[in-house]
Amino acid sequence: MRFTAGATRQVILVVDLGFGDAGKGSLIDFLARCTDAHTVIRFNGGAQAAHNVITPDGRHHTFAQFGSAMFLPGVRTYLSRFMLIEPYALFNEEQHLKALGVTDALARTAIDRRALVITPFHRAANRLKELARGQNRHGSCGLGIGETMADFLADPQQALCAGDLPQRGRVIQCLRHLRDRKFSEIESLLPALDQLASARERAAVREELQIFEAGDLIDIAVENYAYLADQVALVDETALRALQQQPGTMLFEGAQGVLLDENYGFAPYTTWSTTTFANADTLLHGHEYSGEVVRLGIWRAYFTRHGPGPFVTEDSALTAVLPELHNGSSPWQQDFRRGYFDQVAARYALEVVGGVDQLAVTHLDATLPKWQWCQAYTCHEDDLDRFFDHRQQVIERIKVVRPPTQEHQAQLSQHLFRCQPLYEAAPNAKAWLTALEQEIGIPVTITSWGPTANEKRLRVSHLPARR
Repeated sequence: MRFTAGATRQVILVVDLGFGDAGKGSLIDFLARCTDAHTVIRFNGGAQAAHNVITPDGRHHTFAQFGSAMFLPGVRTYLSRFMLIEPYALFNEEQHLKALGVTDALARTAIDRRALVITPFHRAANRLKELARGQNRHGSCGLGIGETMADFLADPQQALCAGDLPQRGRVIQCLRHLRDRKFSEIESLLPALDQLASARERAAVREELQIFEAGDLIDIAVENYAYLADQVALVDETALRALQQQPGTMLFEGAQGVLLDENYGFAPYTTWSTTTFANADTLLHGHEYSGEVVRLGIWRAYFTRHGPGPFVTEDSALTAVLPELHNGSSPWQQDFRRGYFDQVAARYALEVVGGVDQLAVTHLDATLPKWQWCQAYTCHEDDLDRFFDHRQQVIERIKVVRPPTQEHQAQLSQHLFRCQPLYEAAPNAKAWLTALEQEIGIPVTITSWGPTANEKRLRVSHLPARR
């Protein structure tokens, strides 16, 4: 990777190769400072992202919809058509940035007119459906992402998009339709919701049902949406083309992680978002971008997972000793889990995305009881050949099926729940890092030994880049 500024055109694509929470926001902030980047492009996900940045002077913000370099004056945010916009969450984020001295976040933001808008009705329906699942929750963030995508796929003409926000009549019509549609979907769940035993959950049900009963909610939303449309730039593809022709660096900031991908993740514990490079590639290839492109993958030095789902290396002892400043248990995603680095899952993620050019590894300052990694799994079951490369039930690789099906991925999840890790160890973090680079065969060019940009290091690797 060349960290250049000026006349050179450069794109750096950043994707989390785990279950998310690897430090993408901190990395984007660092890269923007190194490259004098002019724009951060968000190419998947929505308000469920939680990309934490701590500046060298101690300010902290959790970036969800803005690009994670907004602490730097002049850096712009471009929310692509693959983003889902939640206006109220965007307002809250902007207010927090203002309190930290960033007073022009909305003015530096452009939104593709085709980006879908998450409404209060989507969020309420999402939460009520998750509550009705009881012990079989999927680990939803409770922000309406899946509901918004499902409605768009079922009836694109009734979807509310960013370009609609200035059109009051269109907004009223869409919101009324969505209110009625979502309430009709949850009516059949009301008996199950009435049976919830927890007082907290019953209170949550009452709160979410009030969204459908509030007589002035739509009128208030119309005014807020119109205000947002006036504060940001609503753009079409010509804006993206102009950005790609501009000298300097663009950073493409991915959300969540490849192991949660809507197609290749371990169903049903996945997101409604494509978390690979695919959307970023589409945005670049659509305008025949000809500058330098670097595909950068990011991992923590240990694995984490927010919410339920298979996690072969999960270790409760590790969870007990590793503090987490900005991630914790939540009513919707539930527990924040920790485990040792999983090289089997790591190789799967790399194969899913078609490889990366370089790697960044974060949280190397963690005080781990052991600097170890999972080299293989054991699984004493039948039918392993469909899902794994293995030798006498020692699994070395998870097979990637193209195109994947939800049924296959769900069956894979059930096998992963029953896998056990086989570990190898190194004496310290630096030796662990060297072993990782040698075994993965991809250069680790950025290391992070703390949360701020000052604690990131550019590392000259002895391994050649993949291409």
